Amino acid sequence: MSILEQLKARQLVYGVTDTQLQDVLNNQTVTFYVGIDPTADSMHIGHLIPLLVSRHLAKAGHRPIVVIGGGTGLIGDPSGKSEERNLLTLEETMANAKGLSEQVRRIVPEAHIVNNLHWIQSFDLITFLRDIGKHFSLNTMLAKDSVKNRLEHGISFTEFTYQIIQSLDFLELYRREGCTLQIGGQEQWGNITAELELIRKTEGHEAKAYGLVIPLITKEDGTKFGKTASGAVWLDQNRTTPYEFYQYWINLDDATALARLGQFSLQPLETIESLRHKMAETPHLRHAQKALAEELTHLIHGEHALKQVQNITQALFAGDVRSLDLEEIEMGFKGIPAHETMASMPLVDALIELGLSSSRREARTHIEQRAVSVNGEKKTDIEA
Repeated sequence: MSILEQLKARQLVYGVTDTQLQDVLNNQTVTFYVGIDPTADSMHIGHLIPLLVSRHLAKAGHRPIVVIGGGTGLIGDPSGKSEERNLLTLEETMANAKGLSEQVRRIVPEAHIVNNLHWIQSFDLITFLRDIGKHFSLNTMLAKDSVKNRLEHGISFTEFTYQIIQSLDFLELYRREGCTLQIGGQEQWGNITAELELIRKTEGHEAKAYGLVIPLITKEDGTKFGKTASGAVWLDQNRTTPYEFYQYWINLDDATALARLGQFSLQPLETIESLRHKMAETPHLRHAQKALAEELTHLIHGEHALKQVQNITQALFAGDVRSLDLEEIEMGFKGIPAHETMASMPLVDALIELGLSSSRREARTHIEQRAVSVNGEKKTDIEA
């Protein structure tokens, strides 16, 4: 099975800009790129898919480049946005780019990482307008979904020009690195086709370049995958702890977990099919959720963090928190209501302070009924 067919089998292909791409990937070593704008100092799991596609392509012998948008990030991509982004400073953008680069190295260790600020900042206004801007039709730009969807509520000239500035990435990589393929999300289709057109107009119609577009990953209710009630599921452990990250995958419903197996797992298709059979036979064992949680936690946070979250999960299931170290306790109990004191406190008072009992009488009743545990140990002494 060819690499493009494998990606299709994993439901990772929304479309390609040229049907010749399959033959090209089969018969040539292709240099390709993925772009990430540094709008934050961490990616969330919605960013994972194009990077995982990059891993599949790299395994098939192709050469990945990841472009951190230090230049485009200063402008703001209107794609998929209903309102104007807040503009970042150069210092914020570069700090964010540093954090993203570290995450990319873990996910796609084969990638050559570049920052598009290096070539974007070299353009003066006149050169940009004469050599680049003249190749873009205003009518075509207005027809792009990323622009058209914003016209009713308004779009600034700054964001309107994003598609021109982003087009410089593919052109520069084509010239500098021999890059002939861009990978992007479904919402990037208009930007990618604009970039291909710029390459043809500047390098000649014999210049061959391609786009591979990944479908938008959504949940069954149509909302964006990777979001929770409290926001995004981040890859940075200071934003989303490894335990929260692990639990996100564990708590997927069966249908969603089965759909995500092919998309998010780097395991062979045969292994994924085996997991699907196990889910059909014994769904209560949550094979798909566990496989995703373990593989992705290991990929993003490493072996040590995976062991920690497995320790936490086991300890909470068994009610034995005494087996956890301080770091594991802080991770596993993040967000749980807490009261901090430097002094010894009667258990009855502790239950009231924590809001677990509404009165001393209720607290004593809870203790007498063996409803209270401290560090996993049942307490029945109301004087404790």
